[in-house]
Amino acid sequence: MTAIEFLASFLRTGRLYGIGIGSTLAEVDRAVRHRFVDVVDEEGESLRRDHGFVEFYFNPGDEWVMSGGSIELHRLASGLDMAKEWARTMGVGFPRYVAWEDLRDELARVPGAPELEVGDQGGFLEYRAAASGVSVIVVDDEEEQRGYHAGHGDVWSVSLWAPVRAE
Repeated sequence: MTAIEFLASFLRTGRLYGIGIGSTLAEVDRAVRHRFVDVVDEEGESLRRDHGFVEFYFNPGDEWVMSGGSIELHRLASGLDMAKEWARTMGVGFPRYVAWEDLRDELARVPGAPELEVGDQGGFLEYRAAASGVSVIVVDDEEEQRGYHAGHGDVWSVSLWAPVRAE
């Protein structure tokens, strides 16, 4: 699967490798077989599992439960080794840069693609898919050029932001 297909699926479903908001830490461990660093805040009230350019966030309870996640694509501009390792362990290859135009075009071909609301984030545009709880942050500063960071029109990050929904 390409990165563009993977990201379009995430935008449509709000799930990565079958996990999403409400998944337990054990479920994430079974789905994501990639090295990580856990960072727990001082009060033990939140956990961030950092896989390099992919992060998951958890809240405590009887067990840690996913409250969000993000794919920090901007980190790949200066650290492509992270993408190579992810491709080896998780089967999805990411390029150094992901153009929003390419992701938007792929999303237009996906059956059941969510509607996107656009908001200005000061130098960035945010495209929110309320149906899936996923947002895409895109570099909107025309002076930003590709180099050791994402340039104008590139995806900065893709994040899962929806709150846990009551069943």
